[in-house]
Amino acid sequence: MSDADCEKCEELLQGYLDRDLTPAEVTIAEGHLGGCEYCRRRYRFEAQLRRYIRTTATERMPAGLMAKLTELRGPTADGL
Repeated sequence: MSDADCEKCEELLQGYLDRDLTPAEVTIAEGHLGGCEYCRRRYRFEAQLRRYIRTTATERMPAGLMAKLTELRGPTADGL
């Protein structure tokens, strides 16, 4: 695996965890994760972190924060 392959996997990782990738991107991510122990460890860490946050976070987001975060992200590729 090359550094470029790991960089591409890094770019796809959050979308992969969110199940928000195209079928072609899923194939790329899964292919790389199947052959790269470093990226597989990173994936497992991110998945465990998400589970931990989901199960331990009890505080609600303040009103208006999601709108502010969306505003800060700027326009997305699909114009939303």
